[in-house]
Amino acid sequence: MEDKFGTALNPPLGRRYDLDWLRVIAFIVLIFYHVGMFFNYWGWHIKNNEQSSLIQVPMYFTGRWRMSLLFMISGAGVYFALGSRSPGSFLKERFVRIFIPLLFGMLIIVPPQIYFERLTQGETYSYSEFYKSVFEFQPYPKGSFSWHHLWYLVYILFYSLAGLPLLLFIRRNMHMTSKWAVFFQKPLALILIPVIWHVAGSALLGHRFPTTNDLIHDWNQHFHYFTLFVSGFVLCTQPAFWEILKKQRRLLLIVWVVLLPVVYYYYFLDRNVTSLENIFTDLVKSTMTWCILLSFFGYAYVYLQFTNRFLKFANEAVYPFYILHQTVIICLAYPLINSPLHFWLKFGYLCVGTSGICLVLYEFVIRRVNILRLLFGLKPKQRRKVEDQGVLAISSES
Repeated sequence: MEDKFGTALNPPLGRRYDLDWLRVIAFIVLIFYHVGMFFNYWGWHIKNNEQSSLIQVPMYFTGRWRMSLLFMISGAGVYFALGSRSPGSFLKERFVRIFIPLLFGMLIIVPPQIYFERLTQGETYSYSEFYKSVFEFQPYPKGSFSWHHLWYLVYILFYSLAGLPLLLFIRRNMHMTSKWAVFFQKPLALILIPVIWHVAGSALLGHRFPTTNDLIHDWNQHFHYFTLFVSGFVLCTQPAFWEILKKQRRLLLIVWVVLLPVVYYYYFLDRNVTSLENIFTDLVKSTMTWCILLSFFGYAYVYLQFTNRFLKFANEAVYPFYILHQTVIICLAYPLINSPLHFWLKFGYLCVGTSGICLVLYEFVIRRVNILRLLFGLKPKQRRKVEDQGVLAISSES
């Protein structure tokens, strides 16, 4: 049923429009975040001649939850996917819709990012001369073979394969998760136990395994992201979990809003923290992040249970946008590095230009050609359903 504006008010059985909305919002934030990386003082592939610490303030906040949110939504997507597919069909679809776009991205989409970075480092070769080095298959940064921003696809694929036995076990024993839902009705358990788990993981792994996004040496991130991936899966096993989040959403919001100034205090603190302060800040940050995630899910569950024309369009478009966006940003940003244009004019230009180019490429090229649909992780046109629920956080198939 739709209203006069094309808004569907009654979702089909099993359809979770709230998760669709959160996925789309998370990827919109991602575009702004990666544009911001051109202007801040954090390490990135190329940098503007004028950098700003001011832009890091909102980026620090979104950096606390944006990828965690996507991994939880990805886990939720796997729950729905396994409800309509055999394990074999699920793995086949993962290969087609994740591995093929990943390989395509590493060979075609990512290399321009490395090329422009090399130019800023003093290289003078042409793109054709540079591109030969991609097929030496020497890993970045020494070589030119990398997945760059597509590391998320690598991790989702890895978690889907390695975690499948566990996820199938959970799905076949949902009496177990029904008991968990009863236990986590208590706000203290809902917040404290997951936070202690993540803080303990950071204490054991954080210093030994700094973030690399290289899959092989990234065990601290694996601990956290795989936990969140499974958590998103578990949430979908019981409607009671969502009722808990609905009931506790205001408390969760209050908790993270109260903790946010504390987190920023330590962010701006101009001295080294003591060991005791380090434990305290990790507890505060983990609590804030967990409450942000749960409050987002709770409020979305209450207020975003609808679809409209924008969501129907964006649901499919976010995957090609994700694959393309960082390369488009870098290609547009490179000529601006030494431009005298004002900082905010460059920022606005990159946001609008990146969104516009991705939109044109998707609308007029990618979605109309089946081979490109395959390479960008979309279903062939003739097989695409009107309401297609994607398989990952980018393209949530269920």
